[in-house]
Amino acid sequence: MEGQAVAFDVDLDQLLREVADTARAEAAEGKVADYITSMAELDPSKFGLAMVEMDGTEHVVGDVDEPFAIQSISKVFSLVVAMQRAEASKGVGNELWQRVGVEPSGDPFNSLVQLEQERGKPRNPMINAGALVVDDVLLDHCDDPAGDITKLLTDLCDEEIGIDEVVMTQEGRSGHRNRAMAFLMSSFGNLTSSVDEVLDVYVRHCAISMTARQLARDSRFLANDGVDPGTGRRILPGELARRVAALMLTCGTYDSAGQFAFHVGIPCKSGVAGGILGLVPGEGAVCVWSPPLDPSGNSRAGRVALRELAERLELSLF
Repeated sequence: MEGQAVAFDVDLDQLLREVADTARAEAAEGKVADYITSMAELDPSKFGLAMVEMDGTEHVVGDVDEPFAIQSISKVFSLVVAMQRAEASKGVGNELWQRVGVEPSGDPFNSLVQLEQERGKPRNPMINAGALVVDDVLLDHCDDPAGDITKLLTDLCDEEIGIDEVVMTQEGRSGHRNRAMAFLMSSFGNLTSSVDEVLDVYVRHCAISMTARQLARDSRFLANDGVDPGTGRRILPGELARRVAALMLTCGTYDSAGQFAFHVGIPCKSGVAGGILGLVPGEGAVCVWSPPLDPSGNSRAGRVALRELAERLELSLF
């Protein structure tokens, strides 16, 4: 069961090719993340752009079938699984939002300053500290949190999704600031599991390996009021799906969320391997991948690609 097709008045395949040509040039101004060896070795010329409509029609250009570690994009799906548990047990939802906020941080995604000032309560679940709290909640309600996240992703795109074990190991060795955040939150009583257990979940879902095409496919339910348009299965109640999208819009691109809202105008979530996921409510999802980043940790070419798409298709929510 697929959703209804959206009739655009342009040739989307040609448009994506034109957008890709414009965006690729921006990659030269960026820098590939180098704190993990596997990411430092990413080819900066790689570029993939995938747009998937509600009826399943796919428009792609470039390296859309090359897997990469989705990194912070995984925070969207860890939150979705936590919200699923919240729906099954109302107490989980109350617990989650008492422990993590919903406000933009305005600070880098791995900042400790705000976290200490606010007594261990992260501003939102899209920054590292907030995702760690979500993972702690998942540990209380899932036997295998990372496995539940990969199962959701596998079911949504009907292709096996797994974890890049090399990236996972390297991330675990380099995550000193994440460990510091976890200990700080634990000192304020905002973690119930051990720091090691929480960090293990975190590095596992950050190391999930997917392609731009798969991410666009998997995210359509968030643009479709919580219903997977491929199967008709409800993944989240509509109200909760809209809340995830709202958090992506206001908090999903680190301390550049305001710029994304201003220039792109759709909910987005980025990751430091160069992926950016975007939702077009009622129409579909788009994912762009280009490893070189801007100073905020967002893909430079990816931001340009989404801006061009939003302007030329008038996708902005505003």
